[in-house]
Amino acid sequence: MPSVYLYIPNIIGYFRIIINFIAFAVCYSNKALFALLYFFSFVLDGVDGWFARKFNQASTFGAVLDMVTDRVSTACLLALLSQFYRPGLVFLILLGLDITSHWFQMYSSFLSGKTSHKDVKHTGNWLLKLYYGYRPFMAFCCVSCEVLYIILFLFADEKSTSLLSVCKGVLNQNPVVVLVFISTLVGWAVKQVTNVIQMKTAADACVVYDLKRSK
Repeated sequence: MPSVYLYIPNIIGYFRIIINFIAFAVCYSNKALFALLYFFSFVLDGVDGWFARKFNQASTFGAVLDMVTDRVSTACLLALLSQFYRPGLVFLILLGLDITSHWFQMYSSFLSGKTSHKDVKHTGNWLLKLYYGYRPFMAFCCVSCEVLYIILFLFADEKSTSLLSVCKGVLNQNPVVVLVFISTLVGWAVKQVTNVIQMKTAADACVVYDLKRSK
């Protein structure tokens, strides 16, 4: 039996890390290459999950590796965008929300004895259940979020740019670009709402755990 470190989905995970290193190394000198590499790494996020299910190689290590890679790569891109745009604080808030929401979810899942942070069967929120329970919906939201950030990165210039002005400029592009942009905005908005709900639900679970422990 192969070591968990050598599971196929985990090897793909290592490859994703290398791709992200290369992508961010060229992000200032070659934006198009950065966008291509970053999106390719994101696509591999879905591929490693398929391999994990196909070969029965799902692992706790792989789940953590997957989430850490996702969160760090998105955080780095948001940090970049905060330097290109004004107000940059918008992207830093999104960065904080993304990390905090997923950290709370992972930790509350651990306290509840769940094997996956995606196990939300017992939550009362329908959007959270839809997000984690219906894979195409989750994929749409995640892809929308990353594609939106890539679009903003590609349209940024060397100087600090008004976020609102760039969004208006994108809407003046050809119809295909406008359609993609609006679609990604919808998916991005749903994901942010889901992040807030996830953070609050997970925080409530931590509080319930504390109350039970104190009795």
